[in-house]
Amino acid sequence: MTIKTARLITSSLLLLSILLSLNGFGQDVQRWGLPEGALMRLGKSEIYQIAYSPDGSRLAVASSVGIWIYDGRDGTELDLFAAHSPLIGSVAYSQDGNTLVSGGGGKIRLWDARTGELKKTIGDYRNGPSVLAISPDGGTIAGRAWQDLRLWDVGTGQLKHTLVENKDQVHCAAFSRDGSTLASGGWGVIRLWDVRTGQEFRTLEGHQRDVRSVAFSPDGRTLASGGRDGMIRLWDAHTWEHERTLAVKGHSGPINTLVFSTDGGTLASANHGPIRLWDVATGELKRSLEGHTDWVWTVAFSADGETLASGGDLDDNTLRFWDTHTGALKKTVDGHISTFSSLVFSPDGGTLASGGACGDSVIRLWDVRTGELQRKLARDAAHGLCTSSFNSVAFSPDGAIIASGIGNGTVALWDTRTGELVHTLEGHTRSVSSVAFSPVGGMIASGGYWEDNTVRLWDARDGELLRILEGHTNAVLRVAVSPDGLTIASGSRDKTIRLWDARTGEHKHTLEGHTHDIWSLAFSPDGGTLASGSEDHTIRLWDIRTGDLLQTLDYSRSVSSVAFFLDDFMLASGGGMIRLWDIRTGEVLHTLVGGDVTFSSDRSTLASGSWGGSILLWDISPYTNLILTRAADVNGDGTVSILDLVLVAAEIGQLGADGADINGDGMVNLQDLELVADVFGNAAASPPNPTGERETLMAEDVRKWLAHAAELEMTDPAVQRGIIALERLLTTLTRESNIPNETALLPNYPNPFNPETWIPYQLKQAAGVKLTIHDVTGLVIRTLEVGYQPAGVYQNRNRAAYWDGRNERGEVVATGVYFCTLTAGAFSATRRMLVNK
Repeated sequence: MTIKTARLITSSLLLLSILLSLNGFGQDVQRWGLPEGALMRLGKSEIYQIAYSPDGSRLAVASSVGIWIYDGRDGTELDLFAAHSPLIGSVAYSQDGNTLVSGGGGKIRLWDARTGELKKTIGDYRNGPSVLAISPDGGTIAGRAWQDLRLWDVGTGQLKHTLVENKDQVHCAAFSRDGSTLASGGWGVIRLWDVRTGQEFRTLEGHQRDVRSVAFSPDGRTLASGGRDGMIRLWDAHTWEHERTLAVKGHSGPINTLVFSTDGGTLASANHGPIRLWDVATGELKRSLEGHTDWVWTVAFSADGETLASGGDLDDNTLRFWDTHTGALKKTVDGHISTFSSLVFSPDGGTLASGGACGDSVIRLWDVRTGELQRKLARDAAHGLCTSSFNSVAFSPDGAIIASGIGNGTVALWDTRTGELVHTLEGHTRSVSSVAFSPVGGMIASGGYWEDNTVRLWDARDGELLRILEGHTNAVLRVAVSPDGLTIASGSRDKTIRLWDARTGEHKHTLEGHTHDIWSLAFSPDGGTLASGSEDHTIRLWDIRTGDLLQTLDYSRSVSSVAFFLDDFMLASGGGMIRLWDIRTGEVLHTLVGGDVTFSSDRSTLASGSWGGSILLWDISPYTNLILTRAADVNGDGTVSILDLVLVAAEIGQLGADGADINGDGMVNLQDLELVADVFGNAAASPPNPTGERETLMAEDVRKWLAHAAELEMTDPAVQRGIIALERLLTTLTRESNIPNETALLPNYPNPFNPETWIPYQLKQAAGVKLTIHDVTGLVIRTLEVGYQPAGVYQNRNRAAYWDGRNERGEVVATGVYFCTLTAGAFSATRRMLVNK
């Protein structure tokens, strides 16, 4: 963890919150109905079902985050009835339009259709229930709970009848116009039920496969049914005789939904392909509505019959409004997203990429600042539902390229600026389960699924296959590359993790201990620790150098993702829920809703996603502060005080001093002192209020500390050494705070160096500062944009410019002579530096 990271953790999040409020985000849909602690939502989740209000003024959309309410005429977002529990899969309005009924997450919920107030909850079931239909009088709800079909009394919330129990799966249901009959569709038959008695009185046969949709006409004379066989059948609702079949070849695949227009003259049907409008009287096809690019699962007519709304699935996931007379598309509402398999931040933290899961062959790039969808990277989905899914996504170190693992055995490389597919890496024999860029050296690692079982290393520049790493006896589920680019980790279905030398491909260690599939891997920022998450409900921490197991954290469910935060202090894990862990104690600090997790590169933002397609950005600053406060409580008295400051000051310059090395980098230095200062006064027992971080240590800060230390009147040698160290620090800061007589580039230190150096300078007056590093030929190796700086001396390690010895692509530079040029306003100066390895 760098000092910059530690100090900006809270301030970055607070700044994000301020920016959101300043740019009007308080009114934007990305902030509606957020769970506690969440800052923003990206996307609106998958579309499961839609329903118009009886007067046509509103359209309700069921999703995993709740019920989205749109204006039924122009598609404007009006509201979100949030449900911070499992998804809402179905929705329907009561006949009078006052109540909105939803099903999902084991419950049926009744909402006030205008205010969104939750009026009543019915049932508590493990599977379902989905609301299939509401009786015309609004008194009875027909719902499905897996293989059960049940009727509930809306007024009392009591179960009236169980019509089908563990017999066959019920896909659909509809009440007759007078509410006396319920038609349900299942495996190849339509069953007719007496609503009053709950008894089945007739079975309609004719569909060759399961019945996916049923609908009564508004006049009650006709029942329409759609099957998986692609047929639409019309039945006389009095005699129950089959009247006609509508154009058997009109659809290919199952008829997912059937809806009558309010006047009963038109029947809309949908599946994979165009939405079709049929003339009920003649059985002729009136019109096809083309525009959706994937499955359409739900459609609804407006009250006046002028508009048809439709919801797409998988690759499409748009809400569309159509003119029923002309077939013209009136409006498309984007932002709903389907399920996804991976999340990753760009190196600069400004973009979040989400990769689609099975069937959703789209990578979406989101602007983290605004929450807007920037771009879609889509691959030809002609290979079928699952062969085009993006199983893993990774950014190149410079953010210019995205690599994606594809279900057809290839790795696709995309240009993030243009959205173009620039290269395809072929070689895996089955699906590519995971990809990872090396932070240095321009290499990509990929893992093979099913019978492939290999890790393959590629040159990211020309796509050349560098080597194949073999040894796993089952599918490779996850690959990761250490921060220094020297080690590759691969987790497998064979229950082992293998560590490989990235340069030679040599197998270094096999980490054994997990008892099931290994779904997630993450290196700590310093590269010394590897975290692994498994189907066996555990997270394990490993020593990379020795391969030893350091710690096991019990999770209680499958772990789909892990991400380090604050080096070895904190870990986030995902898998049905998000947990934030204090690694040192193994304590769970907090639990958040969501699934997979990822941190931005500066560790200031946590993003989470779930299979419902919802992505959330979280404020975790209280728990960040808690971790830092506990670490800074050197004497263990429960509060970070002046005593902790002087105890750290007493050990400055020491290697591995227990307790005083706050950031765990092996040495006690000013970074540790600043960490203590940042949480000064906090209690270590509970999440404190975020503190105001300082830009850097100031002389005034140290004067205050010395005044506090004088009040201690302690003769303990450690305290006295700390006070002396603070006095020396004050002298240095006082000297550096003086305004110099001239601007100058000072000698870097150390010099020669390996692998890092600090470049001090002084400014006579405020200026924009830039340092350019170039080799002996004049080729620019790295540009350090320091930014606008006030006049003063920038000499110690907290103020001087820092170079990590890498070029613009993140590669470690070779041994040799380099030059650094300081540009500050009109001033320019150059000095020689030597890299010696």
